[in-house]
Amino acid sequence: MHFITGGAFNGKRNWVKEFYKLSDLNEYLWISAYENNREKLDWTDTNHFCKLTIIEGIEQYFYEWTKNSNWKKKWDELLEKWQIWESLNTAHTLIVIGTDITKGVVPIDKKHREWRDITGWCYQELVNMSNRVDVIWYGINERIK
Repeated sequence: MHFITGGAFNGKRNWVKEFYKLSDLNEYLWISAYENNREKLDWTDTNHFCKLTIIEGIEQYFYEWTKNSNWKKKWDELLEKWQIWESLNTAHTLIVIGTDITKGVVPIDKKHREWRDITGWCYQELVNMSNRVDVIWYGINERIK
């Protein structure tokens, strides 16, 4: 697993495309919480994943979890599912892109504070599970794992 994070609009998407040399000729699946396919593609279902699967904007999916007190169990099950999927084939690679929303001013709204907290906790576990972690600032990566 490869986790990429950094500030909003700091070039994470472009960096991934360049780093993995993605083009229309490659076989990959790009699931984006920022695009119209958000409802069409299930980011939790590994049955439709390609060898190279990218989940972009994972923090947006976490926002929905602020309504569910059982989010931690769902997250643990999902991480286990992703690990199993990657272990089934050495060619399987999951790339998770998430905007860092954990810095700056603490939100006044309780739901937004919960979202920020959930995102921070999930990112910590993603970092622990990932083989590689990069932070992208202004289009430049810093590999931290």
